[in-house]
Amino acid sequence: MGSLGDVFPVGGVGVMLLLVAVSGLLCVLLALALRRRLGWLSALAIAGFLWSIAIIGSITLIPANGAPGVVYAEGRLTTCSWDIGGPAPDGFWIFSGGQRLLNTVVFVPAGVLLVLACARWRIAWVLVPLGLVGLAGYSIGIEATQLALARIDRACDVTDVIDNVTGAVLGVALGIVLALLLRPWRHRRRA
Repeated sequence: MGSLGDVFPVGGVGVMLLLVAVSGLLCVLLALALRRRLGWLSALAIAGFLWSIAIIGSITLIPANGAPGVVYAEGRLTTCSWDIGGPAPDGFWIFSGGQRLLNTVVFVPAGVLLVLACARWRIAWVLVPLGLVGLAGYSIGIEATQLALARIDRACDVTDVIDNVTGAVLGVALGIVLALLLRPWRHRRRA
């Protein structure tokens, strides 16, 4: 029998979209605050990167179909699925397409914005790989949270981490191309 602590009180697409909107507003304010000091490109890239992280957290850690209520101990998974490339549901709650494709695509903007946020500094060659490791860690943390909090009605799957990291790497590659075109280092402050 579950206790009151087993109930997750929020969920659903409306809650996800509200979190996305509120975090977007906060990131717009951050971009406005950073614009004068860093220039518009870096300010937007930093704020956009943080927003993409908030979006990923919202869509992966909030129950998709409303509050699931009680999850009994015997119905809870005890380990992550290691069936790499195994069965994944078709589609997602807003977009059509395979779950694996969506798990990849959701991390692409974070990879792109990571590069654009770091490219203005001379140590970008250190910051970008560290950021990529951070994105991989974020994906692992999400899956661990999904395993630990059965009440959010999500499943821990190693394939998701592989797909998320693939998306982040693709985003970084695209970000490098965009950085070469936009050249954010031109906006460095002159001492």
